[in-house]
Amino acid sequence: MTEPDAGDFAEMALALHDEPDVEQTLERVVEYAQQATVCDDAGLMLQRGGGRLETAVATDPRVGKADELQTALGEGPSRAAIDTRTSILIDDTAAEPRWPAWGPQAADLGLCSVLSVCLRTGNTTLGTLNLYGHRPGMFDDDDTDVAEIFARHASVALASAREEHGLRQAIGARHLIGLAQGILMERYGLDADRAFAVLRRYSRNSNVKLRVVAERVIATGRLPDEP
Repeated sequence: MTEPDAGDFAEMALALHDEPDVEQTLERVVEYAQQATVCDDAGLMLQRGGGRLETAVATDPRVGKADELQTALGEGPSRAAIDTRTSILIDDTAAEPRWPAWGPQAADLGLCSVLSVCLRTGNTTLGTLNLYGHRPGMFDDDDTDVAEIFARHASVALASAREEHGLRQAIGARHLIGLAQGILMERYGLDADRAFAVLRRYSRNSNVKLRVVAERVIATGRLPDEP
């Protein structure tokens, strides 16, 4: 395979930034990872609250199983890549001494070589890009260099997609709450502040998000528990 050049990476970066949402950005990251490297399979593990890692997308069910084993066993290259903020290369999972429980089970899945690259922007760690080979010794230092360059582009694209998604959700929630306020103002003769206070009280008392309470008011034209 011919290694990608600067032009190839520029095209990948533009395509990643053009994806319309987080889910499609994730899919495209894995797709391009396979094109940019010699890997047979690829996957993304994203870091959630409390440092928990979970599979976001994978090219094969075996990748998801290998990720689940890392979580269940508490060991593996993804956690090490995040903890050290470096790339982790495994030549032969069956003989890997660093993770004696995970390695042989990954080998049993047919995942014999692994390259895990940390995805991060500044001080924010997003997760890991994991590349897998079906035979030992598939990745070398050149593959690591290519994967790390690609991971930098992917990290920026993912961070941007997450931020844009969050902004869209926030804007959508404000719009819904505004509509619900208008309904309560008209139905009960409330001003805007009082209508918002009523929505917030229902949200707290029922332990339901304010956005959900607003959606129910819009759908029914009344407060959620009103006869």
